[in-house]
Amino acid sequence: MIKHQLTIYVKETEMSGDLPLHEVLVRRMLHLDIGGATVMVGVMGYGKHGRVHRKRLFGVSDDRPLVITSIDDEVRLRAALPELRALAPGALMVLQEVEVL
Repeated sequence: MIKHQLTIYVKETEMSGDLPLHEVLVRRMLHLDIGGATVMVGVMGYGKHGRVHRKRLFGVSDDRPLVITSIDDEVRLRAALPELRALAPGALMVLQEVEVL
């Protein structure tokens, strides 16, 4: 079955008001009736600015990367994009076709 996958890249410390940005995005996706969403913590990564983010000694983070992934119909994901983009204007968002097995 062919579906689409929306992947959103944010940082662990990014906030939207008083809440973590990743939580706001996932709750908004739930409200928009997106089929499901998962937030995964990156062990290490870097972005366009070339600054490496990773977990440090004693588990203290220096802003680890987070990846929010959702798989649903293309129409539903595209309809959600304007609201998600408004919540996270600086986030990298990728929409791609996937085969669900």
